[in-house]
Amino acid sequence: MSPTNVSSGYNTPESQLEGVLPVHPTAARRPNYINVQSENTLYDDQYITSKFFNRGSTVTVNDGQFTVVPKAEEYQFRTKRAVGKTGLMMIGIGGNNGSTLCATILANRHNITWHTKEGVQQPNYIGSLLRASTVSLGTDTNGKEVHVPVSDVLPMVHPNDLVLGGWDISSASLDKAMERAQVLDYDLQRQVAPHMALLGKPLPSIYYPDFIAANQEARADNLIPGADKQAHLDHIRADIRKFKEDNGLDRVVVFWTANTERYSDIIPGVNDTADNLLKAIKESHSEVSPSTLFAVAAILENQPFVNGAPQNTFVPGAIDLAERHKSFIGGDDLKSGQTKLKSVLAEFLVNAGIKPLSIASYNHLGNNDGRNLSAERQFKSKEISKSSVVDDMVNANRLLFKAPEVGEKGIAIGKGEHPDHIVVIKYVPAVGDSKRAIDEYYSEIFCGGRSTINIFNECEDSLLATPLILDLTILTELLTRVEYRKVGQQEDFAPLYSVLSLLSYMLKAPLVKPGTDVVNSLNRQRNALESFLKACVGLEGNSDLLLETRIW
Repeated sequence: MSPTNVSSGYNTPESQLEGVLPVHPTAARRPNYINVQSENTLYDDQYITSKFFNRGSTVTVNDGQFTVVPKAEEYQFRTKRAVGKTGLMMIGIGGNNGSTLCATILANRHNITWHTKEGVQQPNYIGSLLRASTVSLGTDTNGKEVHVPVSDVLPMVHPNDLVLGGWDISSASLDKAMERAQVLDYDLQRQVAPHMALLGKPLPSIYYPDFIAANQEARADNLIPGADKQAHLDHIRADIRKFKEDNGLDRVVVFWTANTERYSDIIPGVNDTADNLLKAIKESHSEVSPSTLFAVAAILENQPFVNGAPQNTFVPGAIDLAERHKSFIGGDDLKSGQTKLKSVLAEFLVNAGIKPLSIASYNHLGNNDGRNLSAERQFKSKEISKSSVVDDMVNANRLLFKAPEVGEKGIAIGKGEHPDHIVVIKYVPAVGDSKRAIDEYYSEIFCGGRSTINIFNECEDSLLATPLILDLTILTELLTRVEYRKVGQQEDFAPLYSVLSLLSYMLKAPLVKPGTDVVNSLNRQRNALESFLKACVGLEGNSDLLLETRIW
């Protein structure tokens, strides 16, 4: 007779395997962040205050002669030391990314270990820039470089402490959503499921069929009723306030990780200014998208909003509204596997003096995101965000390289100055959450010679995306605690500008201050973030000069 109580012996929450391994270094708590002893750095009970010189140069060109004048502007930064209790509200919490992120945090919080065919596995935050990457502080007494995790430079939220919640158009409870996503190993799913079930069902969300693919309609059974967009805005604002109050939170980061929407048309008088956008919401205008409505709700509640998808959530009116309320926004589109690789290789080619002629990218994606992107208007949003990721790197060498005019195939980036750039995404259900990609780089290398680089990569889409969501959330919370003043011009400290372009490293189409250039170079994005964090504690930015090793 078969036993009535079948068990593998590794059940949660009574599992004998829970906690048998030490906490992974990327998930360990290190309460003592670095201490800088310098006249440029002051610590008190509330703040870390630092002095920083922003060094640069002004360049003029006259008859082909470049004249460079160095300059230095003095700033002070003030960072609040106390890390507030932080909530993360995800739109699309029941999707692959949302459910995987929740399961990851819960597995780390409870140190749940699980079995695969390779043996016992333990939870970690590998893939997180903040938790698994380091910065150099200097050298020790033996002349050896000393590194610390990025998260040790300033007080930051520990991922395990995030309070999780959010909205979804699907009513599936989060344990069932995790099962539906088919991302995590079965033994981990089984053990983390009771903890996921405690998170309950997502809050009802907004569903405007015109903005996402028709094939998503079957999932849409958890909706805020009606078609009144002002009522929907009020409902979302109330949800944010209630979540904040119920959990005793100091800060709520609102994060769009739902399906890609079609682009919104930018219409004068509708979404071009803050007042027009608010009026359009009251009138339930057809070009106000769900993501823009969520962004406006967060802005009006003075809680930061991050867009992890490629659509133009931040229409000009939304940016104007964020500036008016001095609220924080960031985006767009999570930069995971293939795009990072494309950025790195494009930067390598240009920095090596090699002329890129064409970049062709082919993607097979089988999860629900791929299904949604199989619709033409939603794919167009992704196409736009993916096609611009090499712009600034190629621009850096436009003085020397002029690519031929782009033909009928491909997406033109710049009309004659840039390489052809072809982006193809196909929905292939059989690959599931495993994204298959081929990149082809065609280049001119020397005296008319040609070179082709072909790369095939396979990755778990959601497992690459979830650490990006973590990093973006934690950095966003930190940046809300940083203030600055320009010495000699400002008496009082002020918050950073509303558009958090320091988040660019994790984003495919970085949102920047209107009128400024977008930086897509991974190295420049990483260096900017590291330099800023160091500036907040009175340290100089990256120096790979290593002068002491190059002189007598």
